[in-house]
Amino acid sequence: MLDASSNDELPPIPAKRYFTIGEVSELCSVKPHVLRYWEQEFPQLNPVKRRGNRRYYQRQDVILIRQIRALLYNQGFTIGGARQQLSGEVAREDANQRQQILRQIRSELEEILAGLRR
Repeated sequence: MLDASSNDELPPIPAKRYFTIGEVSELCSVKPHVLRYWEQEFPQLNPVKRRGNRRYYQRQDVILIRQIRALLYNQGFTIGGARQQLSGEVAREDANQRQQILRQIRSELEEILAGLRR
């Protein structure tokens, strides 16, 4: 297993659809039992479970695990702090998306109003 201290030193994520827990363990330099624990602690981390309760992680799961790993191991967050940090990022992304949608709607309404005034 790789002993990488930062995400920059982790191996690139292969172009695959699904990864086993062993593959993710290697890609993220985190032991499988830690991955299973993180599934309980981080609601965003929810791999597909198939026959025999086998976990299959997707690319976004691997990226999320690397983010969690960086927050915990590199930046010194606690589990609770990392969970809060991740949910805060999601909230900020949602707010930005809402603002973009509102700007677009406003622009469209202004165009309609200009058309009605002609």
